[in-house]
Amino acid sequence: MSNEERDTIFIGKKPLMAYVTSTLIQLTNVPTVNIKARGMSIGRAVDVAQIISRKTENAGYSIGDIRIGSESLESNDGKARNVSTIEIEVKKNAE
Repeated sequence: MSNEERDTIFIGKKPLMAYVTSTLIQLTNVPTVNIKARGMSIGRAVDVAQIISRKTENAGYSIGDIRIGSESLESNDGKARNVSTIEIEVKKNAE
């Protein structure tokens, strides 16, 4: 498993707090974690980043770069379609 994969949380359909917990655990090991999502999961990714930055202000976490884009995926009927993506960087503040 490469370092890039270890410091990335992919957002799916699990409960919101599962992703918050995973991100906080990763932040104890690495200085920055990327939260990635696409399509309908983008709102959940934003919620995870907001919970970490607002509820743990005293712990010293903040939101860094935010990158948006789109990916071309093949749907079930064989047609190509674009799906929106987001990547949010959550980092430890320098103390």
